[in-house]
Amino acid sequence: MKPRRRSRPVLTRAVPRIALALALCGAAAPGTRAAAQVAPAEWTSVGRDAGGTRHAPLEQVNRDNVAQLQVAWTYRTGELERVKAPGLKTKVTFECTPLVVDGVMYLSTPTARVIALDAKTGRELWMHDPRLTGFAFAEGASRGVSYWKSAENPQERRIFVGTLDARLVAIDAATGAACADFGKDGAIDLAAGLANATRGLYSVTSPPAIFGDAVIVGSAIGDNQRFDTTSGMVRAFDVRSGKLLWSWDAIPRQPGDPGADTWRGDEALKTGAANVWSIISVDVERGLVFLPTSCPAPDFYGGKRLGNNLFANSVVALDAKTGKPAWHFQVVHHDVWDYDVASQPVLFDFRRDGTTTPAVAVGTKMGHIFLLDRANGKPLTAVEERPVPSSDVPGEETSPTQPFPALPALGLHKAEPWGSTAAEQQQAEAMFAQLRYEGIFTPPSLGGSLLAPGNVGGINWSGMTVDTERQILVTNVNRVATSVRLIPQADYGGRSGGSRLGEEFARQAGTPFGMARRTLRHAASGLPATKPPWGTLAAIDLAAGKLLWEVPLGYTVDPKLEPRAREWGSPNLGGAITTASGLVFVAASRDGHFRAFDIETGKGLWEAELPAGGQATPMTYEADGKQYVVICAGGHARLGTKLGDYVVAYALP
Repeated sequence: MKPRRRSRPVLTRAVPRIALALALCGAAAPGTRAAAQVAPAEWTSVGRDAGGTRHAPLEQVNRDNVAQLQVAWTYRTGELERVKAPGLKTKVTFECTPLVVDGVMYLSTPTARVIALDAKTGRELWMHDPRLTGFAFAEGASRGVSYWKSAENPQERRIFVGTLDARLVAIDAATGAACADFGKDGAIDLAAGLANATRGLYSVTSPPAIFGDAVIVGSAIGDNQRFDTTSGMVRAFDVRSGKLLWSWDAIPRQPGDPGADTWRGDEALKTGAANVWSIISVDVERGLVFLPTSCPAPDFYGGKRLGNNLFANSVVALDAKTGKPAWHFQVVHHDVWDYDVASQPVLFDFRRDGTTTPAVAVGTKMGHIFLLDRANGKPLTAVEERPVPSSDVPGEETSPTQPFPALPALGLHKAEPWGSTAAEQQQAEAMFAQLRYEGIFTPPSLGGSLLAPGNVGGINWSGMTVDTERQILVTNVNRVATSVRLIPQADYGGRSGGSRLGEEFARQAGTPFGMARRTLRHAASGLPATKPPWGTLAAIDLAAGKLLWEVPLGYTVDPKLEPRAREWGSPNLGGAITTASGLVFVAASRDGHFRAFDIETGKGLWEAELPAGGQATPMTYEADGKQYVVICAGGHARLGTKLGDYVVAYALP
């Protein structure tokens, strides 16, 4: 089927007058409570439900017929034309997971244009353009939108999206018009009033959370540029007026604040970041929101922020009405590896030995998975503090131990030199010989250290999915290493930027050291210099606490030219979903294919070539009795996959 192309100009679209917008976005009685349940046919949050299970109770597409899937419709966003517009200079990455509510699909493009489509046909209903102009940012990303519906007035429905220029925008779900009563002309400037909130380095890339009549939003921060970067404050706003309801900072700002005793140094509490750039989960019944926090600034040197650094690198449960902490669990002490909690915490009921416990699963860039009691944060499976290597960098003091969970570790936990030829093998061994490497949590050093897993994981923003009936957790995993070396500021010079596929530089201003980071790979072939597979799809039997299966995901080089390619797997970005029929759907790999696997065996059952890279998490829904499986295929400039602007829906004939 030929793709449906836009019939109107990409950059402009007339929207209804403000008066009409106010009528449809109009006020209803306060106290609306978000629905806890999701209709089986719908996908109402980026993780399908507020708890991020990414699991759909649909069975029409099953193990017996999934091989018959074919393209039902294709929509093109026009985003590649958009990013060429004057004033916009950005690399593209289409990471969105669409929503479907009441037969309408809502999605966002890399520059946060929000589009509504007929879920049955892919026909465009409206488009809202927040018009990002006047500055450059390194990479356009928007992982999706959020949907709010009034319990008192079903006609009052809003879409919320965060933008790269740090705005929170409210849009009428019926018309695409800005809700002019929200903030100023339908938007809140999240950077206003925050110290050092540099435009382009302070943004929003993930959809906000919804709880009752509150919209809760974090931020993405360029946290490797300076020690005193901006605060990673999380804030809740009224969904109608935009009034600030509460705010919470992961970094204690006064000596007597909770957690302040875990920060040492005269300026420790002046640092920034520890922000929540990934997706927030909501337990509507218990009134809790679960925040995945990141590393304090900067990523690779912590000499000015000694100590364990609570509440960074943690999952933190807050009271959704007040923003006050209920409990926390830290997955990395004193992070100097860029090991943010990058994936959405997954809320589900954990069943074991006849007992059901409300649980939260926390996936990490280290490939560790922590399973915690949702009510109090206590581990439901064993966690052990183990000794790890110490830093030899002047002024640095790393934690002598780190927490290790009993659940199977997924990721590169013992890096070994590798090459596809004898010559490459020698090159890899020479690379290893030049770097400090003592296993996971080897600290950065002046001579260079090997970090395995690297800063892309393990488990990254793509997150995990839990089949709640089978009690199986599935996730895709990266198994690549990076090298990091610290450079004294006197020797740093004018280095800046760089490439994620080459060597990256960051000043880490305000500390004694800048940094240089590169993926450990062979210059000639571009292949990783560590033992494959470099990307896998894995399933864990949660009740047994054991690895059920793990298979290579995708390929990095053409299997027609290299017979071993399918055994090597591929570095990947974008997540997996599961369905009640026992299927796992995932794209993510560099080869540009969309795939289905059997959840109980890991056997591949179907694959289709996409028109561009599928660096997004798919979703599935039903419309008029037909099940659709949808993936945003727009590629990822930094991963090096084919760029595009496609939304592709598959269904049975």
